[in-house]
Amino acid sequence: MKTINKVEIQGLLGKDAEEKTFDSGRTLINMSIATSEGYKNTDGEWVNTTTWHNVVYWKNKKDEDLSYLKKGEPVSILGKLNNRKYTDKNGNEKYISEVVAFKIEKVSVLA
Repeated sequence: MKTINKVEIQGLLGKDAEEKTFDSGRTLINMSIATSEGYKNTDGEWVNTTTWHNVVYWKNKKDEDLSYLKKGEPVSILGKLNNRKYTDKNGNEKYISEVVAFKIEKVSVLA
């Protein structure tokens, strides 16, 4: 049986993407993307809910232009879901779910 770990998100950047370059020369991009959906509650009123997604992306090329990754920009992300555990500076174990992006595109209109 074949299994697939695939995530596609179209949403708005919550803040400017943060870039960190390591001694190895690899660059990691961190961003937070908001998706929203609406539904009618029991009173017939529309309610909108927003979900925030942590996204990481390993920059592929030094000259890759990601300058458009600014707060409020609509983007499309293709990647996989990753769950990991780490220990914070106070020694507490933390768990995080994030999307590891393979492809990022600026979109003009969200579908």
